[in-house]
Amino acid sequence: MRLLFAGTPEVALPSLDALAASPHEIVAVLTRPDARAGRGRRPVRSPVARWADERGVEVLTPSRVGDPGFLDRLGQLQPDCCPVVAYGGLIPPVALDVPRHGWANLHFSLLPAWRGAAPVQRALLAGDEITGATTFRIEQGLDTGPIYGVLTETVRPRDTAGDLLARLADAGAGLLVATMDGLGDGSLRALPQSADGVSHAPRLQVEDARVDWSKPGIAIDRLVRACTPAPGPWTLFRGKRLKIRSLSPESRSWPLPPRPLAPGEIFFDHVGVRVGTAGEPVGLGEVQPEGKRAMAAQDWGNGVRPAPGEAME
Repeated sequence: MRLLFAGTPEVALPSLDALAASPHEIVAVLTRPDARAGRGRRPVRSPVARWADERGVEVLTPSRVGDPGFLDRLGQLQPDCCPVVAYGGLIPPVALDVPRHGWANLHFSLLPAWRGAAPVQRALLAGDEITGATTFRIEQGLDTGPIYGVLTETVRPRDTAGDLLARLADAGAGLLVATMDGLGDGSLRALPQSADGVSHAPRLQVEDARVDWSKPGIAIDRLVRACTPAPGPWTLFRGKRLKIRSLSPESRSWPLPPRPLAPGEIFFDHVGVRVGTAGEPVGLGEVQPEGKRAMAAQDWGNGVRPAPGEAME
């Protein structure tokens, strides 16, 4: 089939590689416009755009998919299907029916669970033990379209959102190719999503990633892993932001402080840095002070020397 691929970040690249190696033809890619980044605020191409540039594939970067210029080009290209992986923009009704097989999205959850922009992060926050990926036909509703195929993935105890998303992107690439194969040869039919088990996954904002030390340690652990690498879990120490890069999985075997710690209270000794929660304290693994490099929590503790009773906020 002739495919117009829609995607933007690096997580879309495994699917691009898999489709490029398949019998299908990628006639163009649709990606978000260049974004300004860095100190010089220079325009930076998306990973999908760079992939296409290196291979001589046409790159389309409309500000909106409904722009007349893009719709004209979409009609000229005559794609049979538009596979989508993390494009980051809405596909309006006027574009949905142009390809004869529509737009097929690879979504990183087991729909109808975690519809929305942050399915992997929300699954980790909720403590899900099993997640997966789904291909479905895009319609006007948010991730509500009929399903082509699914795969499952076990959530590992120390998975961060980055870890889990990388595995789902690799496995999901095969699922997306299989979906294109089935649509191309007519062997695949979409089935409606279940009306049960619907949950939503709105994007996590920076404020959502602030650690609430009054919660149990298990909830704090889930937050840290769900917000890594983005938007990045953080707290305040002495009025400045301190990023919590990781918690220490070994801290469960550390001896407890001589007395219970209040939520956010710091206990530092030769063993490590522990912080009070609603239950047992958690041990910090790696932190990053504002304006400085990431470092082991023990090194940070040696530098700042928390006073007895001093706390994070």
